[in-house]
Amino acid sequence: MTVLCPLADLFRPLGDPTRLHIVLACVEQKRAVGAIAESLGLSASLVSHHLRLLRAARIVRAARQGKQVFYVAADRHYQRDARRIAGARRGAAAGRCHPYQLNHESRR
Repeated sequence: MTVLCPLADLFRPLGDPTRLHIVLACVEQKRAVGAIAESLGLSASLVSHHLRLLRAARIVRAARQGKQVFYVAADRHYQRDARRIAGARRGAAAGRCHPYQLNHESRR
């Protein structure tokens, strides 16, 4: 059970849909808070709050350039997994597959 604790700690912040959307927004390229907020239709203060939690969990990392701070998924594994989540979400939205079928089909 203790082996699963770090994994649970990693997924806990991603259990919030807003934080998951923010991570997905930071996968392809580094983005500023304002750009993330605008693309998701959220306030910059709300995005900043969620980014603070995601940084604490080491899911995203920040890089300052001048007066702006840009965020990106912390490592290539998160980037790869976030792309898979986004693809699954698009597939489910298009009616191509049920989200629970993804794991079942990938094990065949």
